[in-house]
Amino acid sequence: MDSDKQREDGHNASPIWVSDRPESEQTAAAKPSAPTSTYAPVERASVRSLLQQPRFRRLRNRLLAAVGVALVVGFLVGDWRVGVTAGVVAAILEAVYRARSNSSVPAWRRASVAERRTEAQLRKLERLGYRTLHARAIPNSEAQIDHLVVGPTGVYAVDSEKWDKRLPVRVQMGKKLFHGPFDQKARLNEAKWEASQAGELISRSFGREVSVVPSLAIYGPAVPWKIMTIRGVDVYQGDRARKWITKRERALTAMEIDRIYDIAARELPARYGEG
Repeated sequence: MDSDKQREDGHNASPIWVSDRPESEQTAAAKPSAPTSTYAPVERASVRSLLQQPRFRRLRNRLLAAVGVALVVGFLVGDWRVGVTAGVVAAILEAVYRARSNSSVPAWRRASVAERRTEAQLRKLERLGYRTLHARAIPNSEAQIDHLVVGPTGVYAVDSEKWDKRLPVRVQMGKKLFHGPFDQKARLNEAKWEASQAGELISRSFGREVSVVPSLAIYGPAVPWKIMTIRGVDVYQGDRARKWITKRERALTAMEIDRIYDIAARELPARYGEG
């Protein structure tokens, strides 16, 4: 293994480059078509339809659980005040549990535990000005970027990998990544291609070249290095995703972050539709 001779800081290129093309040569955005004069009838919202919404169902279930606990505890101890207190506590505990276990990627959409673990790390970056899109599809392909992160230090594509922990992760000559006996060349090439496609789509609308840094966040087996760039892709232990993103110098302003995020949300559709 030749990991000791490889740099451990990953990509260090600036995530944004000024284009030499004049603005007059940039493609103008298509104008929205004029609205038609025909309007569909508006369906009135009913109490029944509102109660069927997920948010109201959760509130209803929480209320029923609180009432149930209040009745049972109140009956057992013979004091309705103790029962009411127990019901309120039960409702609070249920709300806290829901908040902590809630994910912006619904359960039926999640491909792996690895994605949820990476998402939990990236959520902590929001207070630092980072914004994240999850499960974004590359148009006209079956490829997907698990997490696209836009923030002060640049733009990143993170693919979360859950590998068999019984098989070691190793690298040969700094160019070949293996999981046990299995060569991961195809997976590295796919991650690099996904990031390059995302960068091209974003750059075209942004008007300047935006570099999207690709990476594999590996969960399961131990990765015997901090960060290593292999075939143009940064590879690291999954729990290092947050540090991998924040360790670089600032490169984007708040306005650039918001604009790039909006462009990425438009150009890279959600794999499973908007939640």
